[in-house]
Formats: sequence, C-alpha cells, structure tokens
Amino acid sequence: MLPVNGNIKKRIKAVALFFAITFLHHATAQNGILDSLFTFSEGNVRTGSALNLITKKTGYNFTYDSRLINTENRTLLNFSRQPLLLILDSILNSDSLNYTVIDKYIIISRVLTGKRAETDTLFSNEQYYISGTVSDSETGEALPFATIAIRNKGKGTVTNAGGEFGLNVTRDIFTDTIVVSYLGYINREIPVKQAIGNNFRISLLREFISIPEIIIRTQVPQEIIYKSRNAAARNYGNRPALMTGFYREGVLKKKELQTYSEAILQIFKSSYSNSLLSDQIRIIRSRKTENTTLRDTLAVRLKAGLSSSLKLDIMRNEFDFFLPAAMANYVFRMTDIVLKDNEPVYVIDFEQRPDIYEPLFKGTLYINTYDFALLHAEFEINPSYIDKVKESFVAGSSRGFETWPVSVKYSVSYRKINGRYFLSHVRGDLAFNSRKKKKLFSSQFDVFFELAVTGIRTENVARFEREELAPIHSVFSRTITDYDYLFWGDQDFLKPEENLLQALENMKARLLEFPGE
Repeated sequence: MLPVNGNIKKRIKAVALFFAITFLHHATAQNGILDSLFTFSEGNVRTGSALNLITKKTGYNFTYDSRLINTENRTLLNFSRQPLLLILDSILNSDSLNYTVIDKYIIISRVLTGKRAETDTLFSNEQYYISGTVSDSETGEALPFATIAIRNKGKGTVTNAGGEFGLNVTRDIFTDTIVVSYLGYINREIPVKQAIGNNFRISLLREFISIPEIIIRTQVPQEIIYKSRNAAARNYGNRPALMTGFYREGVLKKKELQTYSEAILQIFKSSYSNSLLSDQIRIIRSRKTENTTLRDTLAVRLKAGLSSSLKLDIMRNEFDFFLPAAMANYVFRMTDIVLKDNEPVYVIDFEQRPDIYEPLFKGTLYINTYDFALLHAEFEINPSYIDKVKESFVAGSSRGFETWPVSVKYSVSYRKINGRYFLSHVRGDLAFNSRKKKKLFSSQFDVFFELAVTGIRTENVARFEREELAPIHSVFSRTITDYDYLFWGDQDFLKPEENLLQALENMKARLLEFPGE
C-alpha cells in the first residue's frame, strides 16, 4: 500500500531557461568492413579473446548467439591480409553463419528460414522465440530492466535482474526491428528476422554527454516537472489502452524464498486526460507456491501488490513530489543530462527539505528534454523517517511479534511507441524486520513485486465487465511444484533470475518433504 501525504497549499513559481543540444548520431556502418583485409599473428588463443582482438583492431563490437560460439574453444588467429569475413569463418569454424553489420556492431547469428525446430522452442510452432542477455560493453556487467521493444509495435519486455530476456514474435513483424535501450547508453537495433531463434549476448555502449556545468546549474527543476505534468495528456494519450503484462511477487525470509506468485494479466489503462475512470485488471493465468508450513511461527504477505503496481503510474496518480502544491517540501537539483532512446534526458534528484520531519520521498526523475515526458523514476521513503509509516505497510502483525519497515523503494518506466508513451515497467522492493517481543534478535523479510508490460493495443478497447475484474488482494490460485516454462504457453513472461530458480528448486524439495501440510 502506498502512503499518501497530506494536502500542502504552498506553490513554487519558477522561470525556465531553455537551451539547445546537438548530438552526432552514429552513422550506419557499411558491410564493407567484412570485405576489408586484416593481418593477425596472435597464434593460438581462445575464441573469445580472438573476437576481442578483432574488435580492438577494427573498432567493431560483436553480438552473437551464445549457443553457436563457445568462447573457451581454442583457435588460430594467424592471417595475412585476409578479408574479415574469411577470418571469422575460420576462427568460428563455420561457413554457414550469418553476419550483419549495424552501426559499429557485427551480429553473428543463424537465420531460420522456416519455423523453429521442435528442439529449439519453448512454445508452439506458431511462435518464434528471441532471447538473450544485455550487458555493459566495458564491464560486462548485466543491465537489469533494460527495455527490449519492437520498434513499430506495442510489443516488448524488459530484462530481469540478471540482464536476461525472452520475447515471442510472429511472422507479421519479421520486417520490424528490435530496439534495446537503457538509461545512459546508446540504443542497439537488431532486425527481427535476424534475431529469430537466437540467444544473443547484447552489449551496450555507455554514452557520456559533456554538458557545461553552468548550463545544468541554470535549469529550474520545478519548472521542468511542471511542464511534464502539463504535457501528460499529450505525451501519454487521451484514449484508453489495453495492455498485456507479466506480474510477479515474492517474499523472502532471511534470503530464503517463502512465497512466489506469477500471473499473465490484462490492464484497461484509462485515458490520462480523464481522472474519473479507474484502471482495471483481469487475470488471464496465474500460479503461486508457498514455502511456509504450520511449523513457521512468522510469515509475511504482500499487501495489494497489483493495486500498488497501478498506483505507481506517476503520470496518472501523481505523488507529492510531482505536485506544485507540495514542491515546497522538497529540494530539487538538476544533476546531469544523459541519453535515453538516443535523446537527451534531464536528471533531477529530489529529497525533502531538512526542516521537514514527516516521512516523504527521495529519488531521481528522468525527463525528456524535447517533449518533457517522464521516462523513468526511482524513489524511496526517506530512510530517516520510515519508522513513522509502519501502519501503511504492516497490517495484522503476528501475535507476539513486532514488525516494521526498513526500506521501501520503487521504480517506474515508460516507453514511447509511435509518438505516444506507455507504462512499461514497475517494480517495488521492500524490506522489513520482525522480532518477537522481549527478544533481542530479529528476522529480515525482503518483499518484491514487478509488472512488465509486454503488449499494447489502442484500437477497440473496452472496459472489463465487473465479473472479470481481479480481486485486489488475492489473485493467485495455482501451485508451482516445479518451474515449467511451458506453463505460460505463447504468453511472454520474465525468466526467474538464477537465485530465484535455485530457490524454487529448494522450495520444490520442501513441498515434497511435507506433502501433508
């Protein structure tokens, strides 16, 4: 449940200063690099090292299907004035791979001319599957919650905390393009047809924008936020939309998974120009599992995770840091300008004033410099005062126990499709401590909920019937006794991270150990 602060009547008026920023976009590279002649005399090296050496000499990075290339295999990198195409065929020990050059990247893949082989698919032959991992090109670190989008369609997903993603596509979008984006990085584009059946390792290049400090200092953050509010209907739409999404939530006690739930759902998203109609949710398919038994003396349940996912849509349900009447309680600072979807974005940090002692938020807003659309927000309850909002998060503490919140963090992202922005990803991470009265030591609980929008439709959208609506507090019904990817059929879902997969395996063992409970 999200806390709502009281009405604040003071307003702040600010004068905006404008400036123009010009960016040089990377030109699309020509396939001529594959015909260019190169010399190497490194001898016997690992395949991964060979690709890195080629990158250093050519300036082109590689994206490849991890199932096709074993980077630990040894290969000979001895060539004298040979075309890069032949060098790649030789070190990869194949003349049937496909090479595609886009910008400063060479995509190594296989192209399926027909439907996928049965051994390749998680789903029916009517669907084609694309998967991969997104990481930082320099550090190799996974990029969590990166956006994976079909450029001209309302279809997409996000990476999980481990940078992994999976997406189903149909033949009608083969001519479209996959766009991979992340705040502060240059977008990557891969043709859909090139990606079919592949499990890509996709590296993103960080983009550093050199902006004079005087320009950043002279911006008025409150005025930028005011413009973002006024542009809500224009940027986010004055017509309703039907969204398909994947929702999951979990509770961990001392890092051990206690409950885990997932669902495919549909959302009726009301117009941003009409505040009278509420958003709606209906469940398409769901399941859950629990690791709690009668032997457990303490358990935590997530309160209204689905409802909170909708409330975190800042552009529809404005929080006080986005309201002019409440801005006097906050200090706003323009701290940077970064890149998102190859466009400059204001970075605005905010926190409550030092003379305000009620629990407010602190965080960061990312607002497009051109159309003032809010693209991303990360915020949390001020840790210094979080003990004052216990009642907002803890309901019905177990008898004899005291439970209190330690950390409450949220994030929300939006994605632009054909000129309109849509809710894309929502996540909440909450930490609690619970202690038996008169005892010294406490137990820590970590709770998370997450919504990833995987499909959007704006034509022929109608509100759901009352009997279709999801119960707001408890919507999950089926029990997971094993993690089966086939459970979701042709629907898109977020792959559990490795630690969750291991936790589900451990949970399965415990369920079998206590079959009668």
